[in-house]
Amino acid sequence: MVEVFRHDLVIVGGGGAGLRAAIAAVEADPKASVALVSKVYPMRSHTVSAEGGAAAVAREDDSLEMHFKDTVKGSDFLADQDVVDYFVEEAPKELTRLEHWGCPWSRDEDGRVSVRAFGGMTTKRTWYAADKVGFHMLHSLFQHSMRYDRIVRYDEQFVTKLLVDDGVVRGVVALDVREGVVKVYLGRAVILTTGGAGKCFPFTTNGNIKTGDGMALAYRAGVGLKDMEFVQYHPTGLPGTGILITEASRGEGGYVVNGEGERFLVTRDYGVGQKAELGPRDMISRAIMLEVQAGRGIKGPYGEYVHLDLRHLGEAKINERLPFVRLLAKTYAGVDPVFEPIPIRPVVHYMMGGVDTDIDGATSLPGLYAAGETACVSLNGANRLGSNSLTECLVFGARAGIHALRHAAASGAGNESRLAEMGAAEQARIDSLRGRKRGAEKIAQIRREMQESMERGCGVYREQPSMQETVRDLDRIKKRFADVSLEDTSKVFNTELTAALELENMLDVAEAVAIAAAGRRESRGAHACRDFTTRNDQEFLHHSVMFLEGGVPRLDRKPVTITRFQPEERKY
Repeated sequence: MVEVFRHDLVIVGGGGAGLRAAIAAVEADPKASVALVSKVYPMRSHTVSAEGGAAAVAREDDSLEMHFKDTVKGSDFLADQDVVDYFVEEAPKELTRLEHWGCPWSRDEDGRVSVRAFGGMTTKRTWYAADKVGFHMLHSLFQHSMRYDRIVRYDEQFVTKLLVDDGVVRGVVALDVREGVVKVYLGRAVILTTGGAGKCFPFTTNGNIKTGDGMALAYRAGVGLKDMEFVQYHPTGLPGTGILITEASRGEGGYVVNGEGERFLVTRDYGVGQKAELGPRDMISRAIMLEVQAGRGIKGPYGEYVHLDLRHLGEAKINERLPFVRLLAKTYAGVDPVFEPIPIRPVVHYMMGGVDTDIDGATSLPGLYAAGETACVSLNGANRLGSNSLTECLVFGARAGIHALRHAAASGAGNESRLAEMGAAEQARIDSLRGRKRGAEKIAQIRREMQESMERGCGVYREQPSMQETVRDLDRIKKRFADVSLEDTSKVFNTELTAALELENMLDVAEAVAIAAAGRRESRGAHACRDFTTRNDQEFLHHSVMFLEGGVPRLDRKPVTITRFQPEERKY
C-alpha cells in the first residue's frame, strides 16, 4: 500500500506563488494544515533566478490608473480588466508586506524605496534589490513560512497525478524522488504553483525544472489551458545558454546595438517610439530578429546575435546596480560589460498562458486552484510587462491560498480507500516505465526534436505552414514517446525516470501551444504571424482555451473582460 498524508490544503510547488499561498492560508486560519509539495527544495525554485524587480505604484508621479493602463496596453488588450484593477491595487500592499518579512528593497538617499524603469511602463515603478530580486523575495517568503508549523514541507516530490473523485479534486499523487516510491497527499483543495514550461523550447531563460508540470496535470484532468499561444521571448538572453540578462540593464540605461554599432531601436521604426530600449519585450524581440535577418547581426557559434552595451554606464554604476549581470556576462559569455558589449538574442522567458482560472485562482474543476506562471488569470494577456510577474505571484498566490482554504473548509473528505487505490495504480504505471529497456526511442532525441519543432513553428515570428507542421510533428513525437526506452532501474534519484515524466508533460503542453497558435489568425502581442500581420479585434478579441478530451486536443474560446479601457492601436 502507498503511504498517505492528510491535510486541509495541498499546494504543489514551493516557489513564490506557492509559498505566498501557504502563508496566506495559515494566516487566514491558524489551525489549517497545509502541505507544500515541491519537486525541489523551495530555494531552488525558479523564482530565485528573477533579477530585475517587482512592479507596484510607489511614487507621487505614478498612479494605480497609470499602472492599470500600462498593463492593459502592454497585454495588447487581451488582459481581463477587472483582474488588472485588483492587481494594481494590491501590488503596493504586497511589496510593502514583503519588506516587513525581510526583503531588502534598494533605497534612495532620502530613504524612499528605489524604483527603476522597465519596458512598456510610462514611469519608474519597478522595485528592486540590486539585480537579485528573485533571490531576496524567495528567501523572505521561505524564512517567513518557517514561522508556521502548520505548513508542512515535502521536498523532492514530483507530482504526477491529480486525485479526482466524484468530480472533485481530493489530493495528488507524487513520486518521492529520494525513495523512488509513490506517496498520496490528500487535501480538500489543491493549488498548482509549479511555474511555466520554457523547457519546451531549445533556448530559454528557464531552469530545467520548468517543464509545465502543473499545466499538464490540470489539462489531463479536463481543465482548460488559456491563451497558450502567447509565449514571451525576452530580448536579452545569452546565446547558447539562454541565461537571462535582466531588463534592468536597459532600465539603467543600456543600449541595444547591431553589428554596425547602431542603436537600431532609435534609428529605425520598430514601433517602440521614444521608449527605444524600454519598449515592450515582444516588440524588441521582433526588432532584433529583423536586424539579424537584414544582415546586421553578429555571427557566432549559436547563431547570429546583437549586442547589449553597458560600457557608458561606468564600472561604479554597474557594480552598484547590476553586479549579477557583470558576473553572468564574465562567467557565461566571457566578456566584462565594463569594457565590452554583451552578446544577446531573444530567448523564451515566460508563458502568458496557463491553467484557466478566475480572479480567485479557481478552475472549472471543484477543489482545484492555480497561481503564478502556472495559471492564466488573464493579467498579462498577449504580452506581459516586465516586473509584473513577481508581483503577480504574491497578489494571486495570496488570493488563491485564501479562497482554496475556504473551499476546503466547506468540503467533505473523499473516499480514502478509492483515492489510495488510485495512488497504487499510479505506482504501477511509474514502475512499468522505470527501466523499460524494450523501447526503441530515447528521451534526449524526442526532447530535442520537440524543442526544435517548437522553435521553428512557435518562435518570435510565426507562419501558418510552419505552425501546422509543428502540430503534425508533435502528434508524431507523442506517439513515439509511447515507445521510449529507459535504462536506469534504480529507485533513488532516478533522473532518467523524472526526465521521462517531465517530457510527457512538455509534449502535452507544447501541443496545446502549437494548436492555439495555429488557430489565432492575427498578430497580437507575442503572437506575431507573418500571414496575418495586423491585430483583428473583430474576430480574435477573445481568449483561446485548449481542452484535452479523451486524449484529443480541442480549441475553444471565451470573452475578454473589458471594463473601461477600450482597445486602441498599440503605439509607444
